[in-house]
Amino acid sequence: MSHPLVAIVMGSKSDLPALKGAFELLQQFDLPFAARVISAHRTPEIAAEFAGNAEKNGFKVIICAAGMAAHLGGVMAAHTTLPVIGLPMAGEPFNGLDALLATVQMPPGIPVATVTAGKAGAKNAALFAVAILALQDKNLAEKLKAFRADQTAAVIAADMELQLELQK
Repeated sequence: MSHPLVAIVMGSKSDLPALKGAFELLQQFDLPFAARVISAHRTPEIAAEFAGNAEKNGFKVIICAAGMAAHLGGVMAAHTTLPVIGLPMAGEPFNGLDALLATVQMPPGIPVATVTAGKAGAKNAALFAVAILALQDKNLAEKLKAFRADQTAAVIAADMELQLELQK
């Protein structure tokens, strides 16, 4: 297996079930990735070191999944110029709204792209990472176009199926 290009960093191992879809999509695109549990608040030195060395270590994109205060994406982005994708995780007491706001409200100069919260967001974060990497990889770009075409075909097929059911 070649060196991981995508880093998926979660603030807590409890985020792992929501990230399975991202893992599966990256595997579907044959994109090597690494996953880590690193907390912006409980292991700040490790977070800074990981982000600061990410480019040197061969990573091209970092996905950060975090709930509650959700500063993981911002901490990572503060220590690297690599693209950082923030993935807010739903949790108590605000069902992910707090994580969404903490992730999306970055100060000027330190951008963090933000996707929707939870499992759907994990898949979108993986697809966004694929799109970023596809800018420099024609084979990956073709796989992404085929993936999109397959999605389109599935929706058209579902609509045709629905129309047939409604005619009965």
